[in-house]
Amino acid sequence: MATQRTDDTSHAPVHYRIEPADLHARLFSVTLTVAAPAEQQELSLPVWIPGSYLVREFAKNLQQLQARQGRRTVPLVQLEKNRWQADCRPGQPLVLSYQVCAYDNSVRTAWLNAARGFFNGTSLCLRVHGQEDGEHTLEVASTAATAHWSVATGLSARAIDKAGFGTYTAAHYDELVDCPVEMGTFWSGRFTAGGVAHRFVVAGAAPSFDGKRLLADTQKICETAMAFWHGDKGKAPFKSYLFMLNAVGDSYGGLEHINSTALICGRRDLPRQGEARASDGYTTLLGLISHEYFHTWNVKRLRPAELARYDYGQENYTELLWFFEGFTSYYDDLLLRRAGLIDDATYLRLITKTINQVLQTPGRQVQTVAQASFDAWVKYYRQDENTPNSTVSYYTKGSLVGLCLDLALRHEGKTTLDEVMRALWKRCAGGPMAEADLREVLRELAHRAFDPEIDAWVHSTDELPLAELLAAHGVLLKAERPQLAQRLGLRVAENHSVQVKTVLRGGAAEKAGIAAGDEWLGLLVDGQGWRIQKLDDVAFYAGTAHKLVAVVARDGRLLQLPLVLPADTAERKSTPPDTISLAVTNSGAVGRWLG
Repeated sequence: MATQRTDDTSHAPVHYRIEPADLHARLFSVTLTVAAPAEQQELSLPVWIPGSYLVREFAKNLQQLQARQGRRTVPLVQLEKNRWQADCRPGQPLVLSYQVCAYDNSVRTAWLNAARGFFNGTSLCLRVHGQEDGEHTLEVASTAATAHWSVATGLSARAIDKAGFGTYTAAHYDELVDCPVEMGTFWSGRFTAGGVAHRFVVAGAAPSFDGKRLLADTQKICETAMAFWHGDKGKAPFKSYLFMLNAVGDSYGGLEHINSTALICGRRDLPRQGEARASDGYTTLLGLISHEYFHTWNVKRLRPAELARYDYGQENYTELLWFFEGFTSYYDDLLLRRAGLIDDATYLRLITKTINQVLQTPGRQVQTVAQASFDAWVKYYRQDENTPNSTVSYYTKGSLVGLCLDLALRHEGKTTLDEVMRALWKRCAGGPMAEADLREVLRELAHRAFDPEIDAWVHSTDELPLAELLAAHGVLLKAERPQLAQRLGLRVAENHSVQVKTVLRGGAAEKAGIAAGDEWLGLLVDGQGWRIQKLDDVAFYAGTAHKLVAVVARDGRLLQLPLVLPADTAERKSTPPDTISLAVTNSGAVGRWLG
């Protein structure tokens, strides 16, 4: 299907034309027209994408950058790794052309092959310095190879054909790059929530995919989230919303945007026709949908004051990711419960999993969750063998801070975290906020300062008072016998052998000298040698012995490392426990909390 052509008069002062130029080479072709360039016009490509706190160096995929004014070739000087300067003449439009290689099949950058195209503007659209706040237009062009494709994006359409190819408009550069574009032969469905039109597109689904169920369940999530923020008569801060889901063999993730979200999941996690029961994978996917949709309010609009205006050229630091990511992680599954998509037991299992993840991370005793937020650029998004020992996830611990705060507020009976979130939205006018705003709202609604709790839970490495707060709401936290991996202090991969991925601080494996990267081949027990292929083989061959020798391969050498197995008894004590479970002691109290 040919692209509907538009007149030059429909273009904004900054106009991009993007074409899937070579599907097999994975090359997008980009033409950028600047109607009134500066004499020394600077241009740059972002080094990161908001919501994913890592410098990703998108400029590495840009090639063959050229510039002209009419028939004149414009000299370009590269000033930095991602920044150029064009020597322009006044009164003539500047036209730049370049290609971008799109090979990252994730939600963060750009992808192109014979089946599908996807891009974020931060990967393809050079920023025209000095004109960021003016209107931008984006033309998505078709080719003979993509004539059967369709387009989906959260950008406002200006002149498009029935398939979605054509010209879209953005009020400014921030909006342009905050609306990713999906291209291909995707499945598409629509629903209305809170009076707002929603669209869901899915690429790569198997024939068993139950799109009707996905739409119905997502609609419940959206209605529940809208009611949370605005009540029955509140008005959403967007005119329409788009979910873009890429179903692949095995992956998981999402990235929030101003009126859309890009998601990726394993196609086996999609709901299947004829299956009434939700699989664990589908429940996880619903939690992801809930998480990214909640971000439409909490981080895209109500955002850290330090990120009031993005600096696309370098890291943007904030200590508040424990609030914006962590509290969103607290509410994602809670809203599934309120929407009736999971029951109390399932919700408590999900909380149990989160608590155990934090308890089994020694880094929680090394770095506060506020520090972890600030260091996201070099720690959370650059994980290695030492990450669990040096930091804590602001997602998981942040969600537990939200849990503790909600339970504490409900126990005192003056307010709830729900009311605090809505008050913050009103106080900050759906815009930038600081930690001081949270502290002040807590003081106003709870009728006392919560500074001691915030200081202890966020700005220290003290353990969270989970047991006491859960008990006050009818849930008993119980210590459980840890699995062998927890007893040893290991995280491993098993594939006909035991590959050591992480050695946790202070554990038996570390004391024995086992290191990340080792291949654990076997055991020597009472003079006998045994080959192991999975971690459970250690307990099987050790029997009642507590002292044995681990045989590992490291750098081409075989090493024998004396290992003392920790006791496998219910009486083994640790404070807090290594592994916990939750049990309901008062279902009425639980219902009042979760309802």
